[in-house]
Parts: sequence; structure tokens; C-alpha cells
Amino acid sequence: MVYLVGEALIGQGAEVAHIDLIIGDKEGSVGQAFANGMVNLSYGHTPLLAVIRPNLPSKPFTLMVPKVTLKTSVQIEQVFGVVQAAVAKAVADSVEVGVIPENKVDDWVIVCGVFVHPDAKDQRRLYQYNYGATKLALKRAMKGYPSLEKINYDKDRAKHAIMGFRVPRLWMPPYLQIALDVPSIEKVKNLVAELPESDRIILEAGTPLIKKYGTKVVRQLRELAKDAFIVADIKTIDVGQVEVDLAFDDTADAVVASGLTSKETLDKFVYEADRLGIYSFIDMLEVTDPLKKLRSLSEPPDVVILHKGIDVGRVGMDRWKLTKAIKTTFKKKKMLVAVAGGIGPSHTPDAIKSGADIVVVGRYITQSKDPKRAAREFLTFLGEDMDLFRIHVE
Repeated sequence: MVYLVGEALIGQGAEVAHIDLIIGDKEGSVGQAFANGMVNLSYGHTPLLAVIRPNLPSKPFTLMVPKVTLKTSVQIEQVFGVVQAAVAKAVADSVEVGVIPENKVDDWVIVCGVFVHPDAKDQRRLYQYNYGATKLALKRAMKGYPSLEKINYDKDRAKHAIMGFRVPRLWMPPYLQIALDVPSIEKVKNLVAELPESDRIILEAGTPLIKKYGTKVVRQLRELAKDAFIVADIKTIDVGQVEVDLAFDDTADAVVASGLTSKETLDKFVYEADRLGIYSFIDMLEVTDPLKKLRSLSEPPDVVILHKGIDVGRVGMDRWKLTKAIKTTFKKKKMLVAVAGGIGPSHTPDAIKSGADIVVVGRYITQSKDPKRAAREFLTFLGEDMDLFRIHVE
């Protein structure tokens, strides 16, 4: 049984057209949905056949289902007129040009959801947009669009036109993570306002900042940089699930646990972050063997931080060597590696060469007289800004 799905949005303003449709055999589930729609009037609006003009329906027979309740006579006339004709003409033209096989027009049916905004006024735009959207949705249905490769490529680059903000993901390393460890929200706000605009920058609500203001400080940072990726550096040591929930409720994109805590706590921490759809970071500050610790976990985190503490200075782990070892060991898991602690611009090329995905910088930027210039010193090593790779709405 054939069951194909297509979707398309075309146009702008109140006349914008959004089409969802399914096309398939009369004898299958699509045919059943078609028949049910013809007789079920409980939607709050009346399904209707698409006709090129009265007494001339297109084939395959197409049932139009308005996706908004029709409340005014203007809306009713638009749906039972210009939109109905546009959908029907698009179906007929799709058969004529071979998008829909001509030998299937009597065996298949189409169920098509249409959207008409209450403020739509321009009749010609309504026709053009709905015609184009229907034709495109049919073409996509017949081709099985989108492919999995298309979805995976675009999912973290795209921005929904109506949302008004972007949900950041770490899809194109390397990144510069700025540790906002200054325990003063006013100073942090001033600092963030001075940073260069780049979606290669990650903002970290540092541990001192969170200790003073709680995880709600993440929301305050969000007001300054709504599209930024924000990490809540809680350094969870116990009750991992609870602290993940706290960070999640305050809109953090990621939360940090200490690698010194137990395997059981870290397993719960990683599980809860994954369940809620935010990133799990594990900070290996003072962990003797980070690789051994990672291997002990049921599932690795999204990001491991190889961290030399401020009080330790240059003593401790060889982060570049360890970065390479971790990237090799967890290659299939796509785990990211961050390096932190005393990082300056001169260290950045070695960090990137070793495979580091995130360079974490604190005082070099936060205590600089010119934070923008200081940040740009690192950004020059991280490649082109990702805004250059964004896709437009099709």
C-alpha cells in the first residue's frame, strides 16, 4: 500500500500558505482517512473536495481540511474559492507534468491540510502561495523528501521562522567557552554586552556566579544573549538528576558535574541530561585518570572537560596528549573534549591540533580591559563564523 507524506510552506505575511498532505491508495489507510474526513464534520470546519471550478474536481480526488476554524464569511469564501482552486490546479498540473503517475489518478486519493490566516486579504497571493505550496508538497511526497542526510545536515543550522530564537547545538566545533566566574551579575552583564557577536562563543555561568545567584542567573544571561549556548557550571557532586533538573528549568543548554563524584551519580547525571535534551559536561578537575573514569561510566557525557585548576598552574595532566587519547577511544560516541585552565591565545593552536573541540577561557577575557579584543584573539584560531553556514527558509 502506498502512503506518502509531503509538506511545504511558501509565501509571507497573512497570505502565507502551509500545506501538509498524504497521498496513497484508496484501498489503504489514506483512503480510509479520506472517507472518514468526508463524513466527519466534528472538526469545527468542513472538509471539502478540491475543485478547479464547480463541477470539475481534480484527480486524484483531493480532500481539503482547513487547519483553522473558519469564523468569518471572508475566510469561508477564501477557502471555498481561491484556495480550493489553487490546490486543485496544483494537483492537476502535478499529474500533467508527471509528478504523480497518470496511471494512478483513479487508484490514489489525497488528504490535504490547508492554512488560511484570518487576516489574509490578497486573493492573488493566496492563490499563488497555495498553488506553489501544494505542488511542492506533492513533489516532495513523491521523492520521499527530506532525506535523512538532509535532516541531519540542516537540523542544527536551521531556525524556525516563527520561533523568534535559535536553539543552539554544538554541531560545528571548535568553540570558545567563556567562563563567567565573576560573582557579580552587573559586571557579568557588562562583560557579555562587550563580547563580539559569534555563535562560536559559549557562555558559561561559572560556579562562583551560580553559588551567589543560583541557576536563575542562566535566565538573566539568556535575556542578554537569547541565541547563546549557555552552560551551568554547577559541578554536581551528588543528586545529579536533581541538579540537572534545576539547570534545565532555568533554560541552560548544558550542565556540569564534577568527575570526582561517584560512577552512580555520574550515570544518573548523564541519563537525566540526555532525557531532557541538554548537554552533559563532566569536569575532570583533580581526577587522576580521566580516561579510566570515562570508561567506567554506563554512557559517556556529551562533553568532557580536561581542566587544570587555577591553584595548580602548570602542574598536572598533559591535556593535549590526553585529548588525543580520549578522541580515539570514544570516536564512535562523538564525545566532545574541552580544555580549561590557564589557556591563552598561544595555547589555542596546540589545543585544536590535539583535537580539542572547546577552548575554555576565563580570566584572560573576563579580566581584560578590552574583552572584545581578547575574545577575538581566540576566535581567529577557530575558523569562520557559523552564521556563514546557516540555511535559508525554503
